[in-house]
Amino acid sequence: MNSYKSGFVAIIGRPNVGKSTLMNRLLGQKVSIVSPRPQTTRARVMGIKSLPGAQVIFLDTPGIDKAGGYFHRLMVKTATNSLEGADLILWIVEAPDPFSQDDKLILEILKRVKPPVLLVINKIDLVEKERLLPTIDRFQALLPFVEIIPVSATKGDNTALLESLLVQYLPEGQPLYPLDQLTDQPERFIIAELIRERVFRSVYQEVPYAVAVLVEHVRPREGRALTDVEATIYVEKDSQKAIIIGRGGAMLKKIGELARLEIEKLLGTQVFLKLWVKVRSDWQKDDEALKRLGYLQP
Repeated sequence: MNSYKSGFVAIIGRPNVGKSTLMNRLLGQKVSIVSPRPQTTRARVMGIKSLPGAQVIFLDTPGIDKAGGYFHRLMVKTATNSLEGADLILWIVEAPDPFSQDDKLILEILKRVKPPVLLVINKIDLVEKERLLPTIDRFQALLPFVEIIPVSATKGDNTALLESLLVQYLPEGQPLYPLDQLTDQPERFIIAELIRERVFRSVYQEVPYAVAVLVEHVRPREGRALTDVEATIYVEKDSQKAIIIGRGGAMLKKIGELARLEIEKLLGTQVFLKLWVKVRSDWQKDDEALKRLGYLQP
């Protein structure tokens, strides 16, 4: 009889290599928000996959790169801290650009950690197969990876094989969470992230990086399959507020309509979503604001 496996898998990599997309693919459900823009993930997001003989607990982390301001440094620290309690580390690089300056930074971090490291070369659907072997050879010389596996997180290529390898390298143990639990994130945090995702996908230039979302209320209506959700979108400047609202409120309406559909999937009810936009110029530097927004532990 095979023994049960369980443990934590920290997913790390530089921004925009597909960490969240891969975790969502492996879970079979959306837990981490995704967008084509780097640094979409700001906090450590847990995803729990319960299998017949194993429980794999994924830790999706912000992208690691050369830190900028205070909030950016906090995100990088969140990612590196996730390595400490991990049983296995999943380092994701991308096939079209497999070893950037930020990857060199991550390599130096991984040289100092104890858990085994499995390398995932993502986005193989974007390169010719002949380019993969030299990339694999190059990485094999850098670190004693337990496995190197090329995948496409968007198309699902090799993700079933990756799942089986993760289980293989996890330690024996009992389930650490209820078998029907998908994440440890509070409902309000997930709703805020779904709204922020729609901002990232709807508004361009640098505006999304100045945005934070705080969910004020989530109230089921009595006797109806309807939930009232109220949330505030914070920005740093009046000009950004104007962009988020849009002419005649058109942009805010678009963001709200798209976010509402995602929130309804999450809650399993119809949703009445009310959004406000407020300016708070210092939120990325204010510890109290970062705690309220869920980016800093109280």
